[in-house]
Amino acid sequence: MHLLPEGVRRLAAWCAVILLVTGVAWVVLRVCEAIRTAVVPVLLALLGAALLGPLFRWLVKAKVNRSVAALLTCVAVVAVVGGAAYIVVSALIDTGDQIIDSLRRAADFLTEHFGTPGTSLDDLQAQARKLLGRFGGTAASSLVTGAGVLGETVAMALLALLLVFFFLRDSGRVPGALRSLAPHGTADTLDAVARRAFQSVEGFMRGTTVIALIDAFFITVGLLILRVPGALGLGALVFVGAYIPYLGAFISGTVAVLVALADRGFVIALWVLGVVVAVQVLEGHVLQPVIQSRTVQMHPAVVLVALAAGAAIAGVLGMLLAVPMTAAAIGVIAELRSRFENPAD
Repeated sequence: MHLLPEGVRRLAAWCAVILLVTGVAWVVLRVCEAIRTAVVPVLLALLGAALLGPLFRWLVKAKVNRSVAALLTCVAVVAVVGGAAYIVVSALIDTGDQIIDSLRRAADFLTEHFGTPGTSLDDLQAQARKLLGRFGGTAASSLVTGAGVLGETVAMALLALLLVFFFLRDSGRVPGALRSLAPHGTADTLDAVARRAFQSVEGFMRGTTVIALIDAFFITVGLLILRVPGALGLGALVFVGAYIPYLGAFISGTVAVLVALADRGFVIALWVLGVVVAVQVLEGHVLQPVIQSRTVQMHPAVVLVALAAGAAIAGVLGMLLAVPMTAAAIGVIAELRSRFENPAD
């Protein structure tokens, strides 16, 4: 090795480090995939605890017992999430036929003017029926598998809710536990890194929820003024999509524009496009800098890469978890740099 130039030795060292880190990360991902029924509830519970932390701390400051405060917080989240899910599902059910019919007419319009023969929805539906008739046994097997997946999802949701309760109730013991597990001389660093990571996730979750509410409100108002059918359902879609940055807004905005194009014509579709773009500009230049000014600011390219990686690893769930986990990682890196960076640099 000493016969090699200094630059080559440095390159070899960095390559070895990169290979080692990549190998460890790959093993961790494979292990997490094997025990996903335990890992996913833990991650969801951490996100829930980050979002509900302020309410829990407010109850504790009001002299409420920690266990009671955690229980009340969980009851509140069940009521809020259940109510929100009821509103979203009701809005989608009430306006779902209008949205689907409008999307159908929009697809026919686009196919007629820009498509090729054999690509209309009727043709696709006929092909789908043939496939279902040919692979009926496979469809029945998929139905049974889907029922199993549904049961697994419900079990993971219940486990996540229980973990939220314990994470909130015992949050005061976490610093002591981390310090007891830290190697000699690293307790302060580990405590600071853990706090910074959790604060990043907490800020991201709170900021994203507020921004999602504002986006959904303004877009729903705009759709109601323009008399676009299914405005409430489209607004609910905007709120849900806001938790997947950029991609969710693009999908929900595209659906709104297509619905307006099919039902209200080209001019109204342009107005809807203007409303969606205006809300996104408001979000990017006003809401995010103000609401998330104290949290981790991520470049759009970093967010898109994180979404792509999350989708490749765990599908839609990976896309939901990718950005907050990236925010936590960036917070950890920033904390480590602030502690170990040479002041002369």
